[in-house]
Amino acid sequence: MPGALPRRPSPAYRTAGRRALRVTIAASAGFYVLLYGLGWSVGATYALFGAIAMAGLSHLPGSGRQRAELLLGAVPVCWVLITLGTYLSVRTWSAAVGMLVVGFTLAFMAVGGPRFAGAATGLHLMYILPSFPPYAPGSLGERLAGATFGIALLIVAELTLLPEPGALPYRERAARAAESAARCAERLRSAPYTLPEDLRDTARTLSTELRSSQVPEAERPAGAGVRPRALAHAGLATRTLLGRLAALPPPPAGAAPPGVAGAGAGATEDPDALRAVADVAGETAVRLRGGTPDTRAHARLRRVRRALTTAEDVRPAAQRRTAALLEVTDAALAMSTAADLAVRGRAAAAPAPGRFWYARMRAPQLWWRRLSGHVGGRSVFFQNAVRISLALAAARLIAGVDTLPHGFWVLLATLTLTRTTVRETRTTVRRALTGTLVGALVAAGLLALVGTDIEVYAVALPPLMLVTFTLGPVKGVGWSQALFTVVVALVFAQLAPATWQLAEFRLLDVVTGSAIGAVFGLLAWPRGAHDELRRSVAVLLRVSAELVVATTARTAAGGRRVPVPSAPGSRSLQHALVMAESAYAQYQSEPAGPARPPGGQDWQAALITGHHTLWGVDRLLVPPEPVDVPSLDRGPADAVVRAGDRVAARMLLISARTDPTGDTAEPPLPPPDPPAPALFPDAPPGTPHAYYATMAWLASLTTDLERLAGGAGPPPRPRPDDRTPVAPPCGAGTMERGDLRGDRDS
Repeated sequence: MPGALPRRPSPAYRTAGRRALRVTIAASAGFYVLLYGLGWSVGATYALFGAIAMAGLSHLPGSGRQRAELLLGAVPVCWVLITLGTYLSVRTWSAAVGMLVVGFTLAFMAVGGPRFAGAATGLHLMYILPSFPPYAPGSLGERLAGATFGIALLIVAELTLLPEPGALPYRERAARAAESAARCAERLRSAPYTLPEDLRDTARTLSTELRSSQVPEAERPAGAGVRPRALAHAGLATRTLLGRLAALPPPPAGAAPPGVAGAGAGATEDPDALRAVADVAGETAVRLRGGTPDTRAHARLRRVRRALTTAEDVRPAAQRRTAALLEVTDAALAMSTAADLAVRGRAAAAPAPGRFWYARMRAPQLWWRRLSGHVGGRSVFFQNAVRISLALAAARLIAGVDTLPHGFWVLLATLTLTRTTVRETRTTVRRALTGTLVGALVAAGLLALVGTDIEVYAVALPPLMLVTFTLGPVKGVGWSQALFTVVVALVFAQLAPATWQLAEFRLLDVVTGSAIGAVFGLLAWPRGAHDELRRSVAVLLRVSAELVVATTARTAAGGRRVPVPSAPGSRSLQHALVMAESAYAQYQSEPAGPARPPGGQDWQAALITGHHTLWGVDRLLVPPEPVDVPSLDRGPADAVVRAGDRVAARMLLISARTDPTGDTAEPPLPPPDPPAPALFPDAPPGTPHAYYATMAWLASLTTDLERLAGGAGPPPRPRPDDRTPVAPPCGAGTMERGDLRGDRDS
């Protein structure tokens, strides 16, 4: 009969079931071996909760092998945390102070990327568990041995039990995109000088796959070291190259074919830039896949770029074509250099300063740069770390002063139920309390019915754990709390004689912990990333406007350009992008509130505008090698300055409408700008390339601003499940002052 057979479980259940099986086997095996085999009740507790903390209550990204490597690196950290918690538990005040410091440090780890953020909850629990009485330094060895045994079993389970295949590495994604760029460049060398639709669609797809939102968390190059920074930079440059190739204008009529002498009056020899770009893109793909190509293609492209800067064709169409080719060659050179750094690290050839400021820095310097960039109330990472550390310290203080039984559960509830907005925390707490009440009733009935028959608890624990960690992540926090309440009842009933009052203590502790989390959710940045996103985007647009005005003025004045670490003012824009991107990442993880953003704001368009501003400033003012830029004549100079002022004014108007401080004007936006040819007219013959390069940049910013102010609204945000972590996801990766990694459209 149709429909009689059960449906195949959904992918969410299959994923949760595989993880639940690994957690259950590791936790129950460690618990039973140490408790019933060696008689170590303390070690058994740490083995069980060590496995549950690092896999059941944490979200470690990646394949089984990647998670195993992360767990192996976390073992020494767990030793330190257990030792600190053991010795600081001697007094309530010392335990609370330690909770404040350790809680902030572990939560702030989210700036290091998804792996650090995913392990934070589990590491919190490894400190919370020993920070309660009894004060027993003599049991430290058993605690460390138990936790190590539990995590070791979990590592083995991750490697052997239903291992998940690894996702496509980011280097391979970048290599495929580079190959596509090579095909596009080769195709554009011949008539009709446009990309066919199939090649354009392929390039667009491969470019989209490099966006951090499309990359699995474990594969995102979000670290602070040279290699991950360079790999992210290579992906950004490759996406930019694909975008520039797709928008490349055809050569003017009468121009010579590539590599052929002039074919008409006024025509000049084309240095065959597209052939050099194709060779560099192919070389980059080989390098990213582990090959060792020579650098002749890169050196040739540098010579081609120099030839383009000295091209003598003065026709406006030729000038526009040359400006576009310079953008293409710059993106290709950046892609090649970044790929070399991503593969060889500090052993790569020393690049010119500027875009690759990080190439010769050591890891401690780079980490300090990242951490210091997020220290301050405007960083959502800092806000989340302050919120959760204060809540945990208060929970530890209250649990110690009131001598709540099983105070560990108070902090566990505070840690897992506190959210980034008071609205979300309220919803989560309501569901959690309902689930805990149901679980407490079931646990109380079970304890009263079974009594001290430990064999029943021992047999029932593994299947119940399997159900808990399968249904909980899919069904939500209510189911998780209900099932986990019964699980802990079965665990503690095996450690010591227990009555139905154990369920009562569990309910009391969860109520206390959730109340503390709700209070600090209300007091510390209760609106989450909503206001911070509006504020950071407003700052981003204001800084961008300043740079647009300064850049157009310098273009008009001309002068000598030399490679420098960064253009004046660009570091402020880079830092503004850091704050806006991290706020946007958290905003996407929060449930949609009842209030619409102002004017249907497209937040991602704002980030794209900031990236395009930064890229243009860097390309116009920080060349890869010294060059003298001639000043513009009066007419072209006035046109450049007026166009820059118009773009900057529109940025400032949008910024004023976005700023949430309440003391800024909200003027109506002007009507859309006229088409780019009318707004950015051709200059007289002989006008330097800088004019056309600047006008092309301003035209792209105008397009960005039209989308930003068009009221299309942000893309739909999927509602996160009830396991949304306290720290925002780092997927677009994390940037800070001087970083050039971003998730932008080209």
